[in-house]
Amino acid sequence: MTEIERKFLVKSEAFKDQAFNSYDIRQGFLNSAPERTVRIRLKNDKGLLTIKGKSSADGLSRFEWEKEIPKTDAEALLLLCEKRIIDKTRYEVKVGNHTFEVDEFYGDNQGLIIAEVELNSKTDTFEKPDWLGEEVTGDIKYYNSNLSKLPFKNWT
Repeated sequence: MTEIERKFLVKSEAFKDQAFNSYDIRQGFLNSAPERTVRIRLKNDKGLLTIKGKSSADGLSRFEWEKEIPKTDAEALLLLCEKRIIDKTRYEVKVGNHTFEVDEFYGDNQGLIIAEVELNSKTDTFEKPDWLGEEVTGDIKYYNSNLSKLPFKNWT
């Protein structure tokens, strides 16, 4: 139940032509404390409840537990969430032996595109596609829980 991932900014929309899947996500946070986040997500017509623990010092790994819940429950829980709801489209892009999840944000986070790749270990290597930009692993301002508090449009 440990998630190991690296996070990058995306410098072009070329990933869209390479995506094998995409879906809309609407998510909010019942709790966004750094020690633990509790997220409610609507992924197309599926509801998900996710609990994440505090990130490791390097930002590469943290505890993650996720359970599917009924869509109606997720919709009701979104009404209880903290301040801002995040809307985005997620694209899945296969590159070599890994799948990148690329999130294109909307609303208050319009203009931000972030790619994540999940790894089997902290030393796992992977191919970097041309559209991949600066690495932001461990930079908490790019965590979705922080984007719900201080959205991209308000960055200086």
